Amino acid sequence: MIKNYFKIAFRNFWRHKVFTLINITGLSVGIAACLVIYLLVQHDFTYDKFEKDGNRIYRVVTDFNFEGSLAHNPGVSGPLPWAVKDQVTGLEVSASVFRLLLPDVYIPKAGGAPAKFKQQQNIAFADDSYFQLLQYKWLAGSPKTALNEPDHVVLTSDQAAIYFPGVPYNQLMGKIVTYDTIKTAVSGIVEPLNGNTDFTFHDFISYQTAFTHMSWRMQLQLHNWGGHNQMRQFFVKLSPGASAVRVQDQLNAILKKNDKPKPGRTQALALQPLSKIHFDANYGGIASWETANVTTLYYLLGIALFLLLCGCINFINLTTAQATQRAREIGVRKTMGSTRMQLIVQFLSETWLTTLFAVVVAVVLTPVILRLFAGFIPQGIKFDLFAQPGIILFLLALSIVVSLLSGFYPAVILSGYKPVAVLKNQVVGGKGSRNEWMRKSLIVTQFVIAQFFIIATVMVSKQIYYAINKDLGFKKEGILTVASPFGKIDPKGNMVLLNQFKSILQVEMVSMGNDEPSSENTSSTEAHYHDGKKEITTEGLDEKFGDENYIKLYHIHLLAGRNLLPGDAGKAFLINSTYAKILGFNDPHDAVGKNIDNFNGDTRMQIIGVVSDFHQESLHAPIAPLAIMTSTDESFKAIFHIGLKPSSGNNWHAAIAAMQQYWKQVYPNDDFEYHFVDETVAKLYDKEENTVSLLKWATGLSILISCLGLLGLAIFTTSQRTKEIGVRKVLGATVAQIVALLSREIVWLVLLAFIIVVPIGWLALNKWMESFADRTAISWWIFAGGGILMLATSILTSAFQTIKAARANPVNSLRSE
Repeated sequence: MIKNYFKIAFRNFWRHKVFTLINITGLSVGIAACLVIYLLVQHDFTYDKFEKDGNRIYRVVTDFNFEGSLAHNPGVSGPLPWAVKDQVTGLEVSASVFRLLLPDVYIPKAGGAPAKFKQQQNIAFADDSYFQLLQYKWLAGSPKTALNEPDHVVLTSDQAAIYFPGVPYNQLMGKIVTYDTIKTAVSGIVEPLNGNTDFTFHDFISYQTAFTHMSWRMQLQLHNWGGHNQMRQFFVKLSPGASAVRVQDQLNAILKKNDKPKPGRTQALALQPLSKIHFDANYGGIASWETANVTTLYYLLGIALFLLLCGCINFINLTTAQATQRAREIGVRKTMGSTRMQLIVQFLSETWLTTLFAVVVAVVLTPVILRLFAGFIPQGIKFDLFAQPGIILFLLALSIVVSLLSGFYPAVILSGYKPVAVLKNQVVGGKGSRNEWMRKSLIVTQFVIAQFFIIATVMVSKQIYYAINKDLGFKKEGILTVASPFGKIDPKGNMVLLNQFKSILQVEMVSMGNDEPSSENTSSTEAHYHDGKKEITTEGLDEKFGDENYIKLYHIHLLAGRNLLPGDAGKAFLINSTYAKILGFNDPHDAVGKNIDNFNGDTRMQIIGVVSDFHQESLHAPIAPLAIMTSTDESFKAIFHIGLKPSSGNNWHAAIAAMQQYWKQVYPNDDFEYHFVDETVAKLYDKEENTVSLLKWATGLSILISCLGLLGLAIFTTSQRTKEIGVRKVLGATVAQIVALLSREIVWLVLLAFIIVVPIGWLALNKWMESFADRTAISWWIFAGGGILMLATSILTSAFQTIKAARANPVNSLRSE
């Protein structure tokens, strides 16, 4: 019997090749989208799920409240980890990690200069408890002694192969590895953690090494309870049965005892579960600040389900539309004794075969899709059907769900026909029937999905265009930045470079400072102002550092007072208009000459000028209070801001080549890297650009699937109305009139979908736009354009078939009447 089911199924596939192709195409696109998004979601949701006793591992984080303004820090104060070991009960392990920021790594070479690995990531100081917290497989050395002594380092096997290619693990013990100026000896080799993890460190320098180097010892702030460094992270593993709430209370008791609360400022320690770290943007990741966005993952799941739904709708529509053609077959089979359940099984087996073919096509498409989206798909995502049994299980489950979703309704409808009625040609499936209303409802659903994607794509693109092209309050075109090598700033060499850069013909102006006016790097501090009656405390006062040319170069308008001078370092600064208003000065001139107390803790600064507001971050964030100042600290004037002459645009490459030549004279061992400010600003919206790219593909695929289904229905409808069309032509109807008649229904369905999608789209887009402090308007033409595009696409899709039917010779359709 089963063999007979498959034989009938293949016979029907061959008889209706076009409909079969449409069904397989629609389902394969939807299944491929589901498979890719399954890989994405599965990748993120499996982070750090493999660690033994992971449910007992927590990161200790710090939460601040500055008079109602909340701030979060993944780090803790320097003395806390040492106090915890003696004063907190209920802990099995506590471990500290301190990230190094892009050190250069040197490996000695016999008879020559050492091999240099520039600005390496994922390197950290780790104490001797780290390898008790996480279970690494040791290839050489011992976890009990590897990090007990200063100047020791443990490497992962992957990193050891990069530093010492081809050297056996047992021969690596004692090999020298230098991190900037820190000389260490290899004391252990471990395998990288086997699974998706935020613990991506591959060089573990013993924590005691930092104690023997004064500069690092100062950064650890071992005696400063008020210093919180986000590079220093502290992890605990609770004892079995221990209460996380009780441990957290003990931690806060220690903090309160050693760092007394201050007026208007509170801080508290919290235990962040290991399972939450990968998704919590408030604190960032462990080895990097990047985290996954749960909302984005749910959006991706929604897109996949919508595309899959469109493919299922095609199958249901085309199957029920062909019901009258299979009515006689059903009638004969029922007369011969087939039960309704047997017919349902037969139709579901046909659906399952179609789905199986679609799954095969989807498996072929998936690697192509992964390559197309390689720009923003995480590197750890791989597609290997046979090495990942979870994928096979997922596809099997998905094929069953799709088969039931697509085939159950048509199977129930077709198997319900009564033999007497179908053999007398009394099956009702035409205009006004329940099947027709179901088909129209499903078509409207497809049009709603496609129009929503169109509207969302245009709106997100409009907001990105607005953000990139908006006047941010400063000049960003024709300016490039060059940063001094991290940790190796040469003050005298930088002054030489400053003068050499100024001498280049195509250079208009050069300034030295830190970050651009708008960047991802933000630094803020605390400041107090007494107006004679009350004290105004500003906890989040942003800081920018630059010389006297900084505001000139960026065309930042000076509203009142004077510009910065070299002698203002540590004494005076400029503020923006927002900060002046916070202090109570509606007229910028009134703020000039006023003093700010306790700036950055203990400094008294005078306001010498007020500048116009500009955006310090992306448009997601509002304009914050800001101070612009000079500094004698070389790290705050390590970036060259170079303005190029507009008239010399074609010769900018010559200017850059000259800069590189001068650069190599001062920093011969460091690469010359430059960034244009307008490109840096554009990178603030990389996530939104990725969203647009994804929406464009979703829009195109949803329109493709909808149009394929519409084409199939147009082919079926015109074949069913062939005689009607012939009669109308004989009675004098023109081709245009017949095309209009056949297209009228499509127009009404698109309009109905438009009415439904407008409120849904407006609510969704308005919600998304709330994440921007400065945003463009949701224009009416976006919705109108989406509806018109969908209408035009639908009419063009069906036009080929309707025009063909309208131009057919009526004699061919009426000769047998």
